Amino acid sequence: MVACVSTLDHLVVAADDLERGAQWVADRLGVGLDAGGRHAAFGTHNRLLSLGPDSYLEVIAVDPDALAPDRPRWFELDTAAMRERVADGPALVHWVVRVDSVDEIADPLELSRGDNRWVIGVPPDGRMPLSGLAPSRILWRTPPPSTLLPDKGVRLRQLVLSTDEPVLVRDALGGVRGPVVVTEGALGLSATLDTPTGPVEVGHLQ
Repeated sequence: MVACVSTLDHLVVAADDLERGAQWVADRLGVGLDAGGRHAAFGTHNRLLSLGPDSYLEVIAVDPDALAPDRPRWFELDTAAMRERVADGPALVHWVVRVDSVDEIADPLELSRGDNRWVIGVPPDGRMPLSGLAPSRILWRTPPPSTLLPDKGVRLRQLVLSTDEPVLVRDALGGVRGPVVVTEGALGLSATLDTPTGPVEVGHLQ
């Protein structure tokens, strides 16, 4: 994988049930989420929310109607630790950046959902880089969802990556474009979103 400049593409909120996850986000931000779809390769499904023309928020959960995948699900959804994290409610667990070349993606997988086509880095064990603090990388073969979703007036003001190893996390980010801040503290992610009714923070400590 080569060094690259990337742009924040989307935030990932994990939930133990998709509708509960979507409602959790809607209750906090005051706007409803839009339909996503199913990911046959991982047995998951999602709902989406525009964060403007360049990024979006994804709520993702195991699809109870899907066949079990032949590999670990992405975003660590199969792990006991992730199931425990979301048992008390949905959580912001990861983020993804957009790149311009497959050469910039480690463990690339070609995937699709409906008319969408993309390449994303997913290790064989499904683990997220640095427990979700370092981003996964994605290359869109078709227009990104952020360019297609209806704008509901929500914007990402800041994404805070909290860690006891800030230098390690900063080194892993590379040239990420976007409002991303690394701080020293308890391990976790937190996003401040500007909504039609004011700023709202969503996040989760691990």
